[in-house]
Amino acid sequence: MSGFNKFLFSSIGNKLLVAITGLFLILFLVVHLLGNLMLLINEHQGEQFNAYSEVMGTNLLIKVIAWVLYISILAHTYKGISIWLKNRSARGPIKYSVKSGSNSSWASRNMALLGTLIFFFIAIHMGHFWYWFKFTDRAVDATHFEIVQATFQQPWVVTVYVLGCIALGWHLMHGFQSAFQTLGLRRGKYNQLIKGIGMAFSIAIPLSFALIPIFMYLDFYPLPEFKVIPGQ
Repeated sequence: MSGFNKFLFSSIGNKLLVAITGLFLILFLVVHLLGNLMLLINEHQGEQFNAYSEVMGTNLLIKVIAWVLYISILAHTYKGISIWLKNRSARGPIKYSVKSGSNSSWASRNMALLGTLIFFFIAIHMGHFWYWFKFTDRAVDATHFEIVQATFQQPWVVTVYVLGCIALGWHLMHGFQSAFQTLGLRRGKYNQLIKGIGMAFSIAIPLSFALIPIFMYLDFYPLPEFKVIPGQ
């Protein structure tokens, strides 16, 4: 095994891969949210979101980035669970009392659980929309906006999405700061800044995502209209 492969599969290598893929996924969340907020513009039967969906579905660069995203999700989940299993094995069968974890947050002690819940939520999300858009005739009979709108008229779907966003918020609460710490960037005067940004991000982004299905279920569209030019 080469030196690079040894490093990649080492404890430090695993943590670096989780941190790098985690930061990439954090960046994706921001971009994805900006696009999804167009769902809250109901002028002209969701024209803005449909134009955005057309760009996302036809632009070659975005298609390449999408595959990087899928690989990042799988790598982040697999390596994250691997680290958790290795740490659990190293601790042995000893059952610690509640006090033993008093110096760590609930989120940090349950990152594998939260990550697994988010992974299943992503699978449900992709099944609802990505699969329908790519492999069924629903997008022929209705626009992307109409499909999303109809989906979010089901109370159980809205509930699942809100719960998924809650799990995401808890995961980000620890993961945001942990990624910067792994990369050696959370130190000195930047520590409190990163902590504050991480706290704000882990609340604002999941909350914004959760409000989208809630608003659509309530038939409330608060955003003003603006133009999006579809890709060629």
